[in-house]
Amino acid sequence: MTTNAFAQLPLDPSLLANLDSLGYQAMTPIQAESLPHILAGLDLIAQAKTGSGKTAAFGIGLLSRLDPQDFAVQGLVLCPTRELADQVGKEIRRLARLLPNIKLLSLCGGAALGPQFESLEHGAHLIVGTPGRILKHLGKGSLKLDRLKMLVLDEADRMLDMGFHDAIMEVIAATPALRQTLLFSATYPNTIQKMSASIQRQPTRISVESLHGGGDIEQLFYEIEKDARARTLAALLAHHRPESSVIFCNTKQQCQDVADDLRAQGFHALALHGDLEQKDRDLVLVRFANKSCSVLVATDVAARGLDIKDLQAVINYELAFDPEVHIHRIGRTGRAGSKGLALSLYTPSEAHRVNAIEAYQKSPAVTASPASLQSGADFNPQPPMVTLCIDGGRKNKVRPGDILGALTGEAGIPGHQVGKIDIFDFHAYVAIDRAIAEQALKRLAEGKIKGRTFKVRRVR
Repeated sequence: MTTNAFAQLPLDPSLLANLDSLGYQAMTPIQAESLPHILAGLDLIAQAKTGSGKTAAFGIGLLSRLDPQDFAVQGLVLCPTRELADQVGKEIRRLARLLPNIKLLSLCGGAALGPQFESLEHGAHLIVGTPGRILKHLGKGSLKLDRLKMLVLDEADRMLDMGFHDAIMEVIAATPALRQTLLFSATYPNTIQKMSASIQRQPTRISVESLHGGGDIEQLFYEIEKDARARTLAALLAHHRPESSVIFCNTKQQCQDVADDLRAQGFHALALHGDLEQKDRDLVLVRFANKSCSVLVATDVAARGLDIKDLQAVINYELAFDPEVHIHRIGRTGRAGSKGLALSLYTPSEAHRVNAIEAYQKSPAVTASPASLQSGADFNPQPPMVTLCIDGGRKNKVRPGDILGALTGEAGIPGHQVGKIDIFDFHAYVAIDRAIAEQALKRLAEGKIKGRTFKVRRVR
């Protein structure tokens, strides 16, 4: 047995068996460092980035402390965004699938209150949600936290950046004083230290290496004139031709302007920022994840918790003000053994930011000339897939298998040309190979799904 095997921990046999079936043989550094403290019931401050395995660390801790016979809220996870809360909820459900009678609810803004009220009436053991929506349910009396055993603040630094401090403190005021509090944060600013001092009891502080494995990422810096930023960005995309890339901007307005400019040049680019309605954010993330949009232009706060598999490139339209934020940005590419590409634009007046990154990552920046960028005549910025929207979803009992069956059965579409399928309450989205998108649209619109006819349209 390896020294970092889950089996060495005092875990329920069913939980251990499930971890093994999910391929969790060895603990990641954050899990090995934090789980003994979490299982011992101690308060904890853990500095770890997205993708480090932190969700499984606190998820295992939550499930280990639950009493399924006590149908009260015993664990609460607060997240900065609905997207991150959804990811956390899905991961904990996976971890709990062999544990009987565990009920988890997601309570996030952007979703209707009515169904949440109904779900809460039937009780829950675990809640994952955003501070504002949790506070709203506490105010309406639909949620009670007086028997809470364990509170987790996930990505606490971003929650504070987004202005959630007062809401978090109000939520905590509704919990028992003798609870276990786990605080996970990618960075450790003074605001986190102050919050910890006011809500935790003698917390153990741990930190895992936050630098991304440099061998997985090719990182290049391009010095440009101030007015050359937009055209150099287009040249980067045309030269490197990533199938999927996230472009980081420092403001919401800049984010929207860059996406609009790229679309005008023929790129399939979408913006992700805090001014979007929740349904629009959902659709942007669906299209980027299913490869029907190849370029996502985002702010740091909006992209927090974004975990897209096979992300080929990260481009810094402007360098981050903080070198640690820069490292977190580029750490979204080059994961799981894949090679990643990190490209950054800077003007001579921003050279001090490059110097700060060099000092932080303890290695020199590799620079390249914009003049070296070339675009061949065969360059086509079209993404490989197209998204179709079906006006039927979870509330209509539509499942992914029903859509796949309709496409590969009566419609005669080969299965390998059908991509990711996402089901929402009243809509479903399916990615189709661009070459046969119109054929699939026509067949779905004229045919039936689960014996019913639904409106189908192409998302543009």
